[in-house]
This record gives sequence, structure tokens and C-alpha cells, in this order.
Amino acid sequence: MSNSILNIGFSGLAAAQNQLLTTGHNISNANTPGYNRQQVMLSTNVPQYSGTAGYIGNGVHAATVQRVYNQFLTSQSLQVQTQSQSLDTNYTEIKQLDNMFAETTSGLSPTLQSFFSAIQDVASNPAVIPSRQSMLSSADALVARFHSMDQRMSQIRDGVNTQITSTVAQINSIAKQIGEVNQQIMWAEGSAGGQPANDMLDQRDELINQINKLVNTETIKQSDGTLNVYIGNGQALVVGGQALSLAAVKSLDNSDSLTIGLVNKNSTIQLPESQITGGTLGGLLSFRSTSLDNAQNSLGRIAITLAQTFNEQHQLGMDLNGDMGANFFALPSSPKVISAPANSATSNITAAISDYSALTTSDYEFSYDGANYTLTRLSDNVSATSSGTFPLTLDGVSVTSASMLASEKFRIQPTINGAKDIAVNIKDATKIAAAGPNRTSAASTNTGTGTISAGTVNPLPLNPDLQQPLTITFQSPYNGKFDVAGTGSGLPATNQVYTSGADISFNGYTFQISGNPAAGDVFTVTPNNNGVADNRNILSLGALQTASTLTNGTANYQTAYGQLVSQVGNKTRELEVTSTAQANLVEQTNEYIQSMSGVNLDEEAANLLRYQQAYQASSKVIEISNTLFDSVLRFS
Repeated sequence: MSNSILNIGFSGLAAAQNQLLTTGHNISNANTPGYNRQQVMLSTNVPQYSGTAGYIGNGVHAATVQRVYNQFLTSQSLQVQTQSQSLDTNYTEIKQLDNMFAETTSGLSPTLQSFFSAIQDVASNPAVIPSRQSMLSSADALVARFHSMDQRMSQIRDGVNTQITSTVAQINSIAKQIGEVNQQIMWAEGSAGGQPANDMLDQRDELINQINKLVNTETIKQSDGTLNVYIGNGQALVVGGQALSLAAVKSLDNSDSLTIGLVNKNSTIQLPESQITGGTLGGLLSFRSTSLDNAQNSLGRIAITLAQTFNEQHQLGMDLNGDMGANFFALPSSPKVISAPANSATSNITAAISDYSALTTSDYEFSYDGANYTLTRLSDNVSATSSGTFPLTLDGVSVTSASMLASEKFRIQPTINGAKDIAVNIKDATKIAAAGPNRTSAASTNTGTGTISAGTVNPLPLNPDLQQPLTITFQSPYNGKFDVAGTGSGLPATNQVYTSGADISFNGYTFQISGNPAAGDVFTVTPNNNGVADNRNILSLGALQTASTLTNGTANYQTAYGQLVSQVGNKTRELEVTSTAQANLVEQTNEYIQSMSGVNLDEEAANLLRYQQAYQASSKVIEISNTLFDSVLRFS
């Protein structure tokens, strides 16, 4: 009997010792990141059958040491953590854009206003050279502001590229560690007959938590105890003890941007950015695709449209030298076109902007399936298709020719370089075309009440006979008709029916005669020689400030810029709110996990006393067993 009591005492002593060791382990790791509280699971030994008394207990043994672990809460924590990190990264990046656009003194608006104020000064003093010099200086300042803002966005893009590179390196390092821990867990649990390697499991969970802060992952546990890790749309990153590698590679769509590639033996496969979500990496890619690209395209669209509309009007005027106006601004001659790497070296397309007012802030994809050509707006996948008739046009972007094979594609970026490439083309103040090229007059001998307007130049292209003199003579006796004499297409013209206030257009010049002309009344259109004080064209240039020239005639330059500032500001505020809310959710989830799996030092201290008493009690059982054994020996 004493032998049985001794065994029972020893079993209790061993169980209490295991509990004391585990409690001490918990206390030591109370502040270890990712540590889950452990507890000894006890089980009774197989009892001994004693005959008439039935089964007599045979002590206790430690069945296993398990983690206090909730898989559901852990999975929820990983999900909210990766979303929080993505939102926080996105907010940090877009805040840079918001600070740039919201700055009232260094934004585009004050510089644009200064430029048009200088134009109004020239309109007031068209022959004054200092006023013209001021207009050129204001134009240079406006162009410099476009350049500096675009350069800042390019710097932000470079910063995103740098962060992508460093984040990918961190992901690869952690993935390698997960693979190594997987191997250790498989060996440890295999040699221990399937007993859980708790500390290694905690270490692996902490690594999963770290990698999930960098990119959203999915995990699947295998029968051998290892954990496979996947990213994107099921691309394996860790399989058992083997870790694959990611790489930061140049985007196939934009060589200025880095994206994510999966290294597969000797090749690297680019992963679709839409599949890389969550974590720092997902936040960086989301910021670039939804905010940075759109902002740079929007600013480029304003620059391109400003340059084009200003140039078109400037060419309709005459400078101080009597010459027709040249392009005031220089701008990109055509959209940026990027050929896909899989394309043939001889494949090419020609793209142009056919309608500046219809431009959007999206990029476009031009593809060929062997039968049809398709031009797709990438922001919403709206497309236009042609079986081979060119030009193929969408949103003012036209593909005028294409030589390509089936399944090949090109990316078209119509506005991306607008703010970077805009420049002032005129350096000589006398070249500012402030005047109208023609002047109109009524003969002093006219007896009727007819009057003639100053007239306007027809839109481009200019008629080569624009400045040829015209003479309008009302027939006598007066019959409501007039004749036009001069050189040019359709001239001379006779028996023209007169309607008061109606447009009369010859040689690319349009004017109106109103009132009641008399028989023989004469009106003339002549070149505006020495018209240094004429400000008709500069007034038209100034009117462009409020003209709705963007977004299909719904916005002017300032309005379009205001919309851009508003979009960035609203998105920044949205991310600020959602990021804060998600961070609170992360904190709440972690509190739930800590309340269940974290180490409570007060509770562990109480356990120490309890297990100490159990240890002492088992020692007492051993002592009694020894006493009984001595008694048996003494009386035998």
C-alpha cells in the first residue's frame, strides 16, 4: 500500500512541479510580444482495481501543456490589423498631397490669378512693353508652379517606390523566418508524439502578425503542423519549410512606378496590383492608384488644356510687329504611350488628343484581339471598339493608326506629363498677340443708320486670306442686298441678302452689320496696320479665365483645380476618420485577446501559491508513505 501511496505522491509532486514551471514561464513572458498564456492540462492515472473495494485512484499526470488561444479572435485581429495598417499608410501618404494642394500661398490658384491679372494689365495698356514683360514673367511663374507641383508628386512617387522596395525586403525576411519556424515545429512536434510546441507556435503567430501588417495574407494549416502562407489571389509565399520571394519590379504599365513581382525560379511574374491588399504594401499601392495618379493626371489636364486653349486664341491675334500670333505655350505634342513588354518590337500606335475639353483624368488601354481594336478607359472600363477604321476616339483621345498583333496592348496616358512639359514659348514681349488682325469701318459718306461690328477671327486653322481687304457695298437702288469685293475664296460675292445683325463671314473673318443701311452705303474690312493700341485679342485671352473649357464645357481652370483640391481634401479626411476608427477596432480586438490569452500577474501569483500548496501536500503524501513503509519493516 505504501508503494501505491508513494506513486500517487510522486505523480502529484510532478504535476504540481509542471504547474509551477508553467506558471513561472507565464510570469517570465508576461511582456513578450505574441506570447499566449499556457496552462497544464491534468488527467487522472488509470485506477487500480482492488476487488471488493472497486477501483482505487492511482494519482495524476500532466496530459499536455496547452496555449490559451482563440483562433477566431486571432483571425479577426489579423484582419482588422492589416486593414488598419493599410488605411494608416494611405492616410500618411495622401496627407502630403493635401498639404501641397491646400496651401493657399503656394498652390496653383494664386499663380493662375496673377497670370490673368497681368493679362488684364496688358489689355489696359496693350502698347506698353513693361506690361507685356510682366505678363511673360507671370507666365513663367505659372509654368514654374506647374513644374514644382509635378516635381513634388514625382518625389512622392519615388518615395512610394522606396517604401515598396523596403517593404518587400521585410516581407521576404519574415517569410523566410516563418519557413524556418515551420520546419522546427514539424520536427519538435514529431519527436514529441504530437505534443504542441507552444512557444514555437507563438513565435510563428507573431511572425504572421508582423507580415500581415505589411500585406494581407491567408494561412492554411497542414497535417504536419506547418502553416502555408498565401498573398494576393492565392499566390503561395510560404509552403511548409520553403519560402518564396517577392520582388519590387518596374510596372508593365508605367516604368516610373514599382510594383510587386513573384520570383519563380529564373523569372519574375508581375502580380496584379488589385490583388495586393492590406498592410503597408496595400496602402501604398492603393494611394498611388486612387490618389497620386489621379492628382498628377488632373494637374496635367489643367496644364494641357490651358496651353491649348490659350494657344488657339493667341494665334487668332496680331502682335506688335504685325504678325499673327504664334503658340504662347509649348506643350506635349502627343499622349504618352507605353508598349506592353510582350508586344513585338515592331508594333506601334499613333495617339493624339482630338478634343481637349473632353479629356478625363484616366489612363487608357488600346488592345487588339485579332479582329477588333478596343480603346478602354481604365477608371471604369468604358470602351470604344472598331474593326479597323481609324481614328478610334474616346474622351477626346484618338488612336489614328496602329500596327500590332493579336493580344497585344498599349497604355495611353494623355495628361500625365502635362504639368511637367508645359513651357512658355514666347520670350519677346512684342510677340504677344494682343490686337485683332483686322479693323472694320463705315464710309463717312454713308447715309443710312447701318453700323458694323469690330469682327472676330474664325477658329483655327487660319484662312491665308484673313487680312485681305474687303469692301461691302449695298446695292442701289436699295433692295436689301449687298455685294462684297476683295480677294479670297468665294469673292467677289454679289446679291448677298442682308439681315440685320446676322453673321457675315469671308476670308476667315466674321462680323455683323446692324441697322438700316441706305443705297450705296459702304463698309470695309482692312488689315489692322499699326494697331498697337488694339486690345481685342488680349481681352479674349483674359476671358479664358472664366470660360468653361474643361470636362466637356462644365469647368474652367480654377474650377477644375478647385475640384482637384476638394477631391484630395475629402479623401484625406475620409482616410483620417476611417483610419482612427480602424485603430480603435484593433485596440478593442487586442484587449479581447489579452483578456483571454494574456498573462494576468495577479492570477499567476495566486496560482503560484495554489500549486506550491499542492506541491507541499504531495511531499507530505510521500513523507507519510515513507513512514508507513518504515512501520511495516519495523513490525515484520
